[in-house]
Amino acid sequence: MTSLPAQRSVWERAAVRRAITVPMVTATAGALVATAPVWGSASVVADLARGNRRLPNLRALSFATVWSSLETFGVAAASLLWVAGRAPDADANYALQRWWAHRLLTATRVTAGMRLVVESDDVVPPGPVVLAARHSSIADTLIPVWLLARHDMRPRYVLKRELLVDPCLDIVGNRVPNHFVTRGGDTTDEELRAITSMTMTMGPRDGAVIYPEGTVADPDRRARALARLAETDPRRADQLAGLRRLLPPRHAGLRAALEGAPAADLVFVDHTGLEPLSAIASVASAIPLRNPVRIRLRRVPRRDIPAERDEFRRWLDEQWLELDRWAEPQDVASSHSLR
Repeated sequence: MTSLPAQRSVWERAAVRRAITVPMVTATAGALVATAPVWGSASVVADLARGNRRLPNLRALSFATVWSSLETFGVAAASLLWVAGRAPDADANYALQRWWAHRLLTATRVTAGMRLVVESDDVVPPGPVVLAARHSSIADTLIPVWLLARHDMRPRYVLKRELLVDPCLDIVGNRVPNHFVTRGGDTTDEELRAITSMTMTMGPRDGAVIYPEGTVADPDRRARALARLAETDPRRADQLAGLRRLLPPRHAGLRAALEGAPAADLVFVDHTGLEPLSAIASVASAIPLRNPVRIRLRRVPRRDIPAERDEFRRWLDEQWLELDRWAEPQDVASSHSLR
C-alpha cells in the first residue's frame, strides 16, 4: 500500500503537471480555431505550390485543431464529473473515455485518410482478456480501446508515464484502472506488482492492454535492441535475429498482467499501415495514408499459455516471430472493411 506522504507527492506532481498542460492545450485550441481561416488558406497555398494536391499540411493542422479541441472539451467534462461528485464513478469515466477516443479516431480517419480492415474481430470478447499489441505508431494506442468499445468492454492500459502530458489521459486515465510505467532499464519488481494489481479485478467486460515491445518499433531501435540482447542472451538474440517489423518482446510485463488475471485469455493485436505515423515529425509528410490499416487478432486460450517463466519467454518469442511474419494479408472471407 502506498504511504500517505508518497500519495501526497503523487498528487502534488499531478497538480503541477495539469496546471501547465491544461492551459497550454486550451490556449492552443483557442488559437487554432480563431486563426483557422488564416492557417487554412496559407496551408492550402503552400501545399499546392509544392504540387501536392493531397493537402498534407492542411490535414495536419486540421487534426491538431480537432485534437486540442477534444482535449479541451474532455477536460471540461472531467471537471463537471468532479463537481457532480462522480469522479470516482468508473462507468462515467469510461463513457467519457469512449466518447473521446471515438471522436479522435474519427478525426484521424477524416484528416489522415485512415481506413481500417479488421480480421477476426469476434475473438475479443468475452473478458477477462489481455491484449498484447504491436506498437508501430503514435496513433495505434487508439486501436485497442476502439476494438474493446465495439463489444461494450472497458480497457485497462499499461502505458509509459510520458503520456501523462496529455491532459485527458492524465485526468481520466488516473480515475480508472491503468498503470503508467517509468521506462528505462528492466522493469522493476514494483512496476510488475502494479501491473499484476491492475488486472486482478477484471471481469467479463474488461480487457487489459499492454505493448510488449515497450516503445514504437523502427529499424534503428530493432538493431539496437538485438545488439543489447546479443550481449546478455546470445541464444535468444539468434532466435529473434529474423525480426523484420517488430522489436524483441519484453516478457515480464505481459506475464505480470496474466498473473493478475488467471482466468484471462490472451489476444495478440497485430497491424500494418500505421508505420508512416511513427513520429510526430513525420505526420505532415505521411498523410493522407495511402494504404489501409490492416488489423489481425488472434486469441490464445489460457490453457495454451505456459505458466513457468522461462517456458513463457520462449513461447512468447515464438509467437512474436509468427506475428512478425504476418504482413499485408490478402482479404479473406472473415475480414471486413470498417469505414
